[in-house]
Amino acid sequence: MKMQGSVQYINPAGLHKNPAYTQAVVVSGNTTTIYVGGQNAVDDSGNIVGKGDIGAQTEKVLRNLETALAACGAGLQHVVKWNVYILQGHSVQTGFEAFQKVWGQRPNPPVISAIFVTALAHPDFLVEIDAVAVIPQN
Repeated sequence: MKMQGSVQYINPAGLHKNPAYTQAVVVSGNTTTIYVGGQNAVDDSGNIVGKGDIGAQTEKVLRNLETALAACGAGLQHVVKWNVYILQGHSVQTGFEAFQKVWGQRPNPPVISAIFVTALAHPDFLVEIDAVAVIPQN
């Protein structure tokens, strides 16, 4: 018996439609779900990348997320949920531009929550992102 899964991206009538995110994602069937913990702008030696530059940090965070996902057999296209934590006082627009640079023109953007925080784990961190990814089993 072969089971299949599906991921549906839902932007219902009555809610704002934005090319940067989807309002809801429905996962059904037999799937693999991957939860990636909060990633920061650090290289593989633990050095902070892009001090003072939220755009550079956002890009590095997303590259780190790509690395974590690849290690699990997934890619950015499998992400169904992002949580983005932004240090208060920093530009959401600059971070979003870096996000779009990495995300590109992929269809079906995931759902997203952006939260301003007063501090992150290190005083030089400006952004942290975690993710949930789903790979339907065919």
